[in-house]
Formats: sequence, structure tokens, C-alpha cells
Amino acid sequence: MKTLDFAIITPSYAPDFKRCQLLSWSIKEFVSPSVNHYIIVDRRDLPLFSQLEGPNTKILTVESLLPWWIQRIPFSKNGWLSLKTLPIRNWIIQQMVKIAVAQYIETDVLIFVDSDTTFVRPFNLQSLIRDGKVRLFKEPPYDIETNLNGHKTANHLLSIPNLNSPPFGYIGNIITWRRDNVLKLYKKLESISGKSWIETLASSWHLSEYVLYGVFVDHFLNQESGHYHDAEKISYEYWLHQPMSDEQLENFFAEIPSQHVAVMISSKAGISVEQYQSLLKGVSKANTALCK
Repeated sequence: MKTLDFAIITPSYAPDFKRCQLLSWSIKEFVSPSVNHYIIVDRRDLPLFSQLEGPNTKILTVESLLPWWIQRIPFSKNGWLSLKTLPIRNWIIQQMVKIAVAQYIETDVLIFVDSDTTFVRPFNLQSLIRDGKVRLFKEPPYDIETNLNGHKTANHLLSIPNLNSPPFGYIGNIITWRRDNVLKLYKKLESISGKSWIETLASSWHLSEYVLYGVFVDHFLNQESGHYHDAEKISYEYWLHQPMSDEQLENFFAEIPSQHVAVMISSKAGISVEQYQSLLKGVSKANTALCK
């Protein structure tokens, strides 16, 4: 049985730099075996993020992953010009770039980790593999709008009928894909649309890269996908768009379940890294000591 290799991919941007810096530190501290971490940022943020570059930390630009016919609108924060489609929202570009990395990163398993996530316990990437199969996060059905829209778009792109029941969830902040499946997804999209896969996605108004991949492998590849399903989260999360008090932050870090190897405090919560960095590193240090 082949030993699979891994890469961690993190899209980020200047306002999240300190969070991404913490993530980068935690990967070196806790993740084994040693793994390349690819941070994807806009070209304008490259000078800032270049200070994180090292033997196992690579900085890629969004622009380097896109075709020549997609260019940022000058002086625009969130718009991209396309010579083949209508202008593209920055949100869609973010999803497309994650799918595009399979063309540039030739490792078996692509692990997407959000930049507001930090590992706090030792984490062996081989724990994501069972009998040669790679973990695919798949939650029970739920009908939140982002999930519904993601499924509608995926079903349209893949010519699958929409279901009346709530769809499964594939969205999270630590997500694993097989690179060979992404290459198959390219071909499937192109065979249906008659266009390049990236032009096909660029024409979408709503898009969830995680839903698109999950629907594709479950509907078309099924038992041949090389995945096993797992509904258990491996990070302890705070998603609310409101800050926590110092006491609430202390409780949050004190209550991290033992099965969770990472924490995620949404960058939209309005909590500065300085407010919780010492708590996070304290928990991390304690967990490191326990494992020695």
C-alpha cells in the first residue's frame, strides 16, 4: 500500500496576518510528519507574508494560480475582471483558487486549514488515513442557506437533480481532499460545460468549493473515491460574529475537548489575536508537556 504524502494549504490576507502567523507556528510545533505549508495571498500582500517563508513554508500568490484572462480590477478591493465571463466576485476567486492548487502542488492529500485556526495538540497527519483511505468531512444534512446555495450550484455544475431534502454538509476549517480526485473533477466539469473548468466556475454566482468536491466524489466516484466519511470535528470552534470577554476566552480554552487538536476563533468575531495569544500558547505548552 502506497504511503500518501500531504500538503497544508491556507488562503489568507493582510488583516489575518497575525492569525496566520500563529497557525504557521503551530504547524511547526504540533503537526507531524514534517509537511509543506502553502499560504496563498494576493500579490499586494506578498511582502508582508514573505516573512513567514521558510524551509517548509511557501508563499503563493492568488494571481499565479489564475489564468491570464482573470485580472484584479484596478483600485478595487473585491472585484476581478474576466475576459471570458462577467466580472468575478472575490469570494468566488477564493473558492476557485483552492480548487486550482491541485495543478501546482503535486502531493497526494491536500489539507485546507483556515488562517484563523491554530493547532494546540500534537497531530499526526497519518491519523487522517484509514486503510489507505483519506478522511472526508461529511456532516448530517442541514439547511443553512450557504449549504443550500452550495449544493444548488454543485448540482447545476455537475448536472445532478436537486433534492427536496436538506443536503449533507462538507464545509469546515480543516478539510482533506485527494489531489487525484480534484483532477477528475476538472475533467467532469469540462465534459459537461464544454469549457475549461476554471471558466465554468468563474461563471458561478454562488460556489462552495468544499460542497462541489464532496458532491462530486460521493455522487460519481463513491467507493472508488479513496475516502472514508467522518462527521466528527477535530477543531474546537467559535463562529459567532461578536467578541468574547476575557473570562469567556479563558473558559473557551479551558473547555477544549480532548479529541480536538485545534481551535478556531472566527476572524469575524472582532477578537484581536493579542487578546487570546497567551491563553492559546499556554494551552499548547501544557499539551506539549503532557505528551513528553
